Amino acid sequence: MGGAEHDQSSAPFLEAIVAYKARNPARFHVPGHKGGVGADPALVEALGADALAHDLAQGIDGIDDGPEPNPYSLAESLAAEAYGAEKTWFLTNGASQGNHALCLALAPLGKHVVAQRNSHASIVDGLVLSGGNPIFIEPEYDSELGMALGVDPQKLAALLAEHPDAHTAFIVSPTYFGLTADLEGCIEVAHAADVALVVDQSWGAHLGFHPELPPSALSLGADAVLTSTHKLAGSMTQSAMLHLGSSERIDAAAINRAVRILRSTSQSTLLIASLDAARRQLATRGEALLGETIEKLVVVRERLAAVNGIELVDASFVGRLGVSGYDPMRIVLDVREVGCSGFEFLDHLAGEHDVHPEMASHATVVFVVSVAETDAQLDRLVEAVAATAEQLRREGGPLQPVALLAPSAGCVVPPREAFLGEAEVVLLDHAIGRISCESIAGYPPGIPALLPGERVSAEVIAHLRQTVAAGSRVHGASDSTLATIAVLREERPG
Repeated sequence: MGGAEHDQSSAPFLEAIVAYKARNPARFHVPGHKGGVGADPALVEALGADALAHDLAQGIDGIDDGPEPNPYSLAESLAAEAYGAEKTWFLTNGASQGNHALCLALAPLGKHVVAQRNSHASIVDGLVLSGGNPIFIEPEYDSELGMALGVDPQKLAALLAEHPDAHTAFIVSPTYFGLTADLEGCIEVAHAADVALVVDQSWGAHLGFHPELPPSALSLGADAVLTSTHKLAGSMTQSAMLHLGSSERIDAAAINRAVRILRSTSQSTLLIASLDAARRQLATRGEALLGETIEKLVVVRERLAAVNGIELVDASFVGRLGVSGYDPMRIVLDVREVGCSGFEFLDHLAGEHDVHPEMASHATVVFVVSVAETDAQLDRLVEAVAATAEQLRREGGPLQPVALLAPSAGCVVPPREAFLGEAEVVLLDHAIGRISCESIAGYPPGIPALLPGERVSAEVIAHLRQTVAAGSRVHGASDSTLATIAVLREERPG
């Protein structure tokens, strides 16, 4: 996908920690488990002695802080080449760390940025850290499925024209459901306004490594892109990458400072090595491995489409407003005609068949597929779905999803001021008209109903209660029962 200055078949960081362990050195440094000999035996048995033996501290043997190029810097350079980036940073606190860093660098105190309203919660957390002010843009929405789609470029162009002081826009593509936005259009209108476009491509770390996948945001000209490598590209949980495109709109030094201030001085070598190895596999074998899985999934989708009551969210959605592509490494079922919710369907799959989807919504069930799927596992999925659809089928027609909230009126005060301001806890029904200190969403689907700095309305309260009644859990609320909420304390006359 990227250039070929270096040998993509090497994994310098992984090779360096393997070489250190192979020497059997005398370890008079942290971590205190000393390569595993000081660890609890049950932990050694669960993780394996080799995992602990490769767990090193920063600075040992110059692996990650020796004179450059050291194994760490080489590994990041190889990742940049593989993804076609000008520079890549490894992240060991997930893509959330990348969003926090991007906000610190691009949305400093008092500055305005455009942000997709259903962005990951880490965007709002990043604005709390940085003091930036969000101008929200609503994605398109499938009201029948209760499913957010991508941002419409025309809507983005209009919003940027209204807010010429916003110099960065954050959007999401692909969605949790594998649908990609019209990135070419969004990039074109953003750059025409001299605005940097940042794409949260967390669900698309593999995009660009096979011709049947949607193109990567970097290849289309995005200024910065986040890839949550652990999700679909084979690295360990909590590892991700932040990529900088060929952009004059973003200062690489500012991103570098922000990444460093958010980075632990005791990063996990296991996470870093897994990023190095995942990049190597994608760069050298990704097209072949992805191709094998994509071919298998053609038959799997045909079998699932034949199940009574099951519809597929797939490439047939391409061309709708807000949808330009579909990632075939996702299987998304519309289960409404079965007569049950996606939550019920998921619970039955897990409880009765030990088949565990990634997530469910009121209308859908989502399965994440990787390059490691065997025929036996895919057969098990199809058979479990067919059995569950038969066992849960009810009369009465499809269930209706929770209605979408009206577009947000925006933040009355900046998220940072609301989050850090003096709060008081009040009964939820007494919060109407007050300013929220909390970020609250029903998850899934994870679209925030309320953010720090927004005013609480009766409609929002009713929506949250309806979402929970439908089977979603409350994410972000300090009171998971929704009996109370933290709001900004009001000045009262003495």
